[in-house]
Parts: sequence; C-alpha cells; structure tokens
Amino acid sequence: MKFVIVFACFLALAFADVPVTVQEYNEVNPDSFKYQWATAEGTNVQQDGVLKDPHTILVKGSYEYVSKEGKPIKVTYTADENGYKPVVVQQ
Repeated sequence: MKFVIVFACFLALAFADVPVTVQEYNEVNPDSFKYQWATAEGTNVQQDGVLKDPHTILVKGSYEYVSKEGKPIKVTYTADENGYKPVVVQQ
C-alpha cells in the first residue's frame, strides 16, 4: 500500500504544471544588483537596485503574467526610503 501512495505522489509531481524558465540573468555588485527572468508561460520579472547610502537601497522593477482569466497583468514598482509604490496595469 505504501508503494502505491509513494508512486502516486511521484506520478503527480511528474505531471505537475511547473513553469519552465527560458531566460535568466543575475548581476550582483557591492553597491547594486540586477536580475531578470522569464518563463515559457509568459511570466517576466526584472528588478534593479542601487545603494543610495549605507541604510537605503533604491529599487525599481516590474513583473508581468497572464491571469487565470487570460488577461495580461503588468506591475511596475519603485521602493525607496518612502516605501513600496506599485502601479498595476491590466491590458
């Protein structure tokens, strides 16, 4: 019985809908960073950050994906000493 349960779990994992990363870029420096990645399903993420002073990192970025309803969603944002400021665009 245990074998059937373990086999069923492995079978479920094998057929799970896992996004495939098709592009990835990372850059980390002492005073800045940058990364981006994309999946075959249309999810895109990018973010840049720079050290403003020893206690503050200025960050800007965006991510986009297709909602469950099939609508493209894009969020751009900045984050700094004044907080996180997103802008959502539904296309």
